[in-house]
Amino acid sequence: MTTLSSSTATTSLDSAAGDERFGKPEQGWRRTLFSVIFESESRLGRLFDLILIAVIVTSVGVVILDSVQAIHLRFGHVFGVLEWVFTALFTLEYLGRLACVNRPARYAGSFYGVIDLLALLPTFLAVLTPGLAYLIDVRILRLLRVFRIFKLSRYSEEYRALVSAVHASRRKITVFVGFVMLVVLVMGTLMYVVEGPVHGFTSIPVAIYWAISTMATVGFGDLVPKTDLGRAIASVMMLLGWGVLAVPTGIVTAEMARRGPGDDVVPLAPRGILAMTASVSKAPTTPTAPAVPAKRVTPSARRRALAQHRRDGR
Repeated sequence: MTTLSSSTATTSLDSAAGDERFGKPEQGWRRTLFSVIFESESRLGRLFDLILIAVIVTSVGVVILDSVQAIHLRFGHVFGVLEWVFTALFTLEYLGRLACVNRPARYAGSFYGVIDLLALLPTFLAVLTPGLAYLIDVRILRLLRVFRIFKLSRYSEEYRALVSAVHASRRKITVFVGFVMLVVLVMGTLMYVVEGPVHGFTSIPVAIYWAISTMATVGFGDLVPKTDLGRAIASVMMLLGWGVLAVPTGIVTAEMARRGPGDDVVPLAPRGILAMTASVSKAPTTPTAPAVPAKRVTPSARRRALAQHRRDGR
């Protein structure tokens, strides 16, 4: 019950924040249009959002199919008509969003406002430069509205926990990224010296590009070492790539394990020399019974304690 009420409150707060930011009309047709376009609480609002998603997916599918030469030769004129229909619908929707808010300039400069505008421009610019027509795929970004439609804001607490863990780990991740860049620079330069322009490593930047693609376990195959020493260096780079993938995940996971409900850091019992120092500093002046050493909190015990805390809160 507590979870349901908290999620409802979060959704209400998010909606209220958006209303205050763009300016929610008090009454009239603009108020009705605002509730349909920007809100998904009512039946009409939810229906509008679902139809909008269907139109977005269909328009992106049309662009994808139109890029296939065989299909374009057969249905190119149909796709052209559909594209202008979709553009007209999106234009009316964009103008409707600007018309029903009190601060249209603020909405036009917001994230969703820019995405809505970018969804329209490629079709009009394609009249001058046909190659820009395929940029219409930017409309797929408009599907980010699905998070609001399906009330995924109830997961905002988990989202904040993840963001807090990444933010708390930013220094460790920065140091790690710096180390990776150093390894890539050294290995790329070494590969340039070993292989040389004869085998395609024409410059140090090209060799660094090879090192990045190899360490990322991508390996496009456009550059391949030919010498035995170069292949040995490539093998080391491939093995390092697995560690590159694992280290940031471990850093963020460890930080998330340290944090409990409400983004509070779970206190851990001191270990080793710190435990001895803490026991000496807290030693009583009068003789008493020997103190019981602090019990070590294992990761499994910490997870059980956090789960029990969440159940008690519900």
